[in-house]
Amino acid sequence: MHQEPISTADLYDQHGDALQSISAQFQDFGGRLSFYGPARTVKCHEDNGLVKEILSFPGNGAVLVVDGGASLRYALMGDMIAASAEANGWAGVVINGAVRDRAALADMELGIKALGSNPRKTVKRSHGSVDEVISIGDVKIRPGAMVYADIDGILVEN
Repeated sequence: MHQEPISTADLYDQHGDALQSISAQFQDFGGRLSFYGPARTVKCHEDNGLVKEILSFPGNGAVLVVDGGASLRYALMGDMIAASAEANGWAGVVINGAVRDRAALADMELGIKALGSNPRKTVKRSHGSVDEVISIGDVKIRPGAMVYADIDGILVEN
């Protein structure tokens, strides 16, 4: 899936407070450094079963935003789940938590932002919730909200 690069700084300059800026300092892990699309949301804690399930279905250019509670104890996505997201047409994944398989993720045509990495995988019990309003820092993200991400940060248009 191809997207033209965007600049979050330029978007903010054009739209100002109509866009919320996530202040948490996410790192880039995917091969696509600029991505955008409507949000799908998952809330889970140290369990990536729902992340795996959702990314195995067509994304149609959407961005999966995962509220992992900022936990870095377990990786909520690795190369196999990310490959599924890439193959299924997701624009990107934003994880308020950790990923793993950094070298493989960097080679994928997928936007991936996370707080950090940890080689430790989770168990898959599929505990959590899907497509409800989540919060990352002081920004609420509702399903369908537009998410814009690049190397400067993440903006949300609710």
